[in-house]
Amino acid sequence: MPKSAPKTAKPSTRRSPCPVSCALDIFGDRWTLLVIRDLILGRSRFKDFLTSPEGIPTNILTERLKRLLEHQVVTQVCAAEGSKHLAYQLTEKGHALLPIVKAMKDWGLAWEKGTRAGLA
Repeated sequence: MPKSAPKTAKPSTRRSPCPVSCALDIFGDRWTLLVIRDLILGRSRFKDFLTSPEGIPTNILTERLKRLLEHQVVTQVCAAEGSKHLAYQLTEKGHALLPIVKAMKDWGLAWEKGTRAGLA
């Protein structure tokens, strides 16, 4: 972890000071890494995430994006110049999750028959 990384969660909101536990508090649920996967694959708008084959419910997607924003894993940007629609993009902190997502993809391909990947 870079020495200049900002502290984003108050210690009182963490279950423990364990870095694995703290990371899981941010992205260790059923949906969040799939949203991050979709961002890596180029999806950026709320409606884009809804088209993923896993079928994330809108209320859960809203909550996960809010959490990722609060923890500075994603940022909101205009979807296009002059557009009122918002899009999401990974921050530097979010891009740092790429090796984790890639390792999970590689594990799934190696150990789970019938899987296929769209993540290079």
